[in-house]
This record gives sequence, C-alpha cells and structure tokens, in this order.
Amino acid sequence: MRTAIHLVFGALAGPAVAMPIVEQRQGSSTVQCAPIPSPFPTWQQFPAQKSLPDPFLPLKYMTTDNAGGSSTFVNDIMTGKGQGRIKTKEEWYQCRQPEILQMLQEYQFGYYPDHSQEKVEATRSGTTVNIAVTASGKTGKFRATVTLPSGASASKPAPVVINIGGMQNQPYLSAGIAVAQFDYTSVAPDSNSKKGAFWDIYSGRDIGTLTAWAWGFHRTLDGINMTVPEIDASRVGVTGCSRLGKAALAAGLFDTRITVTMPMSSGVQGLGPYRYHGLSGQDETLENSKSGAGWWSNSKLGTFVNHHENLPFDAHTIAAAIAPRALVADQGTGDQFTDSKGTAIVMYPAAKAVYDWLGVGDKLGLSIRSGGHCDNSGYTSVLPFVQKVFFGTATTKDYTSTGSLGAPMTSAFPWTTASPPKTA
Repeated sequence: MRTAIHLVFGALAGPAVAMPIVEQRQGSSTVQCAPIPSPFPTWQQFPAQKSLPDPFLPLKYMTTDNAGGSSTFVNDIMTGKGQGRIKTKEEWYQCRQPEILQMLQEYQFGYYPDHSQEKVEATRSGTTVNIAVTASGKTGKFRATVTLPSGASASKPAPVVINIGGMQNQPYLSAGIAVAQFDYTSVAPDSNSKKGAFWDIYSGRDIGTLTAWAWGFHRTLDGINMTVPEIDASRVGVTGCSRLGKAALAAGLFDTRITVTMPMSSGVQGLGPYRYHGLSGQDETLENSKSGAGWWSNSKLGTFVNHHENLPFDAHTIAAAIAPRALVADQGTGDQFTDSKGTAIVMYPAAKAVYDWLGVGDKLGLSIRSGGHCDNSGYTSVLPFVQKVFFGTATTKDYTSTGSLGAPMTSAFPWTTASPPKTA
C-alpha cells in the first residue's frame, strides 16, 4: 500500500504543532490510537528502565498500572514485547508521533504556544529583518539578519540555514545556501529572568528557554517568508551549538517547515542520552544540567531528578519524532562537555532503527569529527549532508559511521530485536 505524508497543524491538549498525518492511497483503514493518559503519569508510575525506552510502545502501556502482577513486565516493555505496541506506519504517524510530541512538551519542553493565535509582522531593511509578534494583546519584538549567497533572487531562491550563536557562514554561502541569525538573548536570555520578546507575550507559563528559542527560530522563518523572496521557504535548516544545539533540536521538533535539523554538540536535553550519560566527557546528566540551568526545561522535568531511568523517553525518542524529515547530529571526539560516545553508539543507532523502519534511514545522519566542544569544523563536517538534503547532491561521506567512538551498544536498545514488521 502506498502512502503519502502531508503536513498539517494537529490539535494537542495544549498547543497546536505541525505534525504529519498519513493519507491512504489505496484502500482505507481505521487506526485506533491508544488513549493518552490524563493526567499524565508521574515518575513513580513508570518503572525504572536502564536501557532506552521502546519508542513503539504507547505511553498508556508503559506504566506499572499495566503490570497486572506480572514478574516480567519491565523486561517485556524493554525488549519489545510490551502490550499495545504499534505495528504500522499509519499507527506511528497518526498515533505514536503525535503522542510523543505531546509527551515531550509535558515532561521536558513545556507546551509550545498556539501559533494560530499569533499575529506576525515583519519589515526588511537591507540585511535586517525586524519581527513583531502579537498575541492576547501583548507584543514581543526582535530582529534577525540574513546573508544571501551570490545569485540568489526571487526567481532563483536559495535555501537557508537559521542559526543562533554564530556558525561558519562562508562554506554555506559558497554552496549557495543563505545564512540567517537572530539574537536569541533578545528572545529569551539564558537565565531565569523571564525577559525578552518571548516572555513579553508568554509571561507566567511553565515553558523551558529551549522552547522559547525554538519559537524564535520559527518566528524568524515567518519574517523571512514575509520579506525575503530570495529565500526558498521549502528548504530550511536550523542549527546551534551546545545549549543552542538543544534549542535547534527543539526548533526542528516543533515545526515541520524545518527541512533539516542540525544540533551541534548538543548533549543532555539534546541528542545526548539521559541514560548512558557517562560514556565520555565530564558526564553531563539530567541532575547537573537541571541544577545548573533549570530554566532550559519546564518544571515537570525536575520531578525526574534522581529518577532519570523512570523517564518514558530519551534522546532517541526526540530524534525519532522528527522523522521523516532530515536530522544530522554533530559530535567531536575531543568534546569534554557532552557525551559524544553516548550520542554516537546509543542514541544514533536507536533512532536509526525507527528511521529505517519508516523507510527514511538516509534522512538521519551522524557526523563524528576530531576536535572539541563547538569546534566550528562541525559546520563543514555536516555540510555535505545538508547539500544532499537541499540539492539532492550525492556525497561520498559516510554519515552512518560511529568512527573511533566504537560500535553501536546494542544492549542499550534491546527492543530493536522485535521491531514491528516493515510495511509498504
């Protein structure tokens, strides 16, 4: 059976976020989704899982409420034998992916604002785009800059990579890719001060700063679409490094207009696993990241401090929820701040199992390079992958290799031995 994916704004209990649904090309079927628990379970209701949670298992069937006295319950849900596990792509796109998006907002990011209630206005002066967003009678303002490659025009628009914190511009411009940037600190400072354009509108909400910065990426894209006809809105990348890489990941997660998501050295709350956190680097954990920068995420994530093995998701779940769109993870072998090894041999192969099952395995890439944290060489390292996504350009670089970081740790994702059958 052939299927086609369409992007729509789906309704969640909270915000409206863009997500794919599946339209049947031949025949029809009714997909019955497992109900999303209401209220959401607390950490005490989830069993401790030392390995990565099964992304194919609906939230309802993860809680100990479903154990029924079974002595094998935890082992079953970790090894792909859990009750109610999804079996088809239709179930993934119509049920599980929307549930993951809602779950991640509940337990980590905070609920993304309803964009349908916002009015965006933008003006352009040279390379500067001034952006104003109004909702519920409140307005937040910030600005972005856009640098166009040679030859870009309204009749020949260029793809764009939006970044925060700076990146290597010239290799991208030389490749025919525009580069945009906005001042993330004017959207939301990297602190608990609750100032900036985002908080001017959404003061008092339990939303992490990573989500506020993601909102900045999206509103920057709105402004570009309104004022820069030299940019092709159907080919958009987002990137940033370290905490800003975490924000770029959130930006790719919550807006399907993002064609390729490029988190650089992102670590925990990005593509670094909560479990298996000490494989390399200085051991960034949920506990020390929440203690040092609690404002990155919502308050609910804090309830899992010292209970991270009870989380019903991990970094691979976030990555998998972006499929079928492209995602490339950058990590340096000399990065002392993030768990590059955990990202490479735990997160990546686990997320790849989902991408492969969906038939879009080539849309997930891993870029392992020498160098340390936020080394600018990461941008040139991922560029061939980005060119492949934007232009269909063939590349000889292997974006599936874990390099010197070792072979995939298959014991971290035992559920892959029981992956659902692949469907046409």
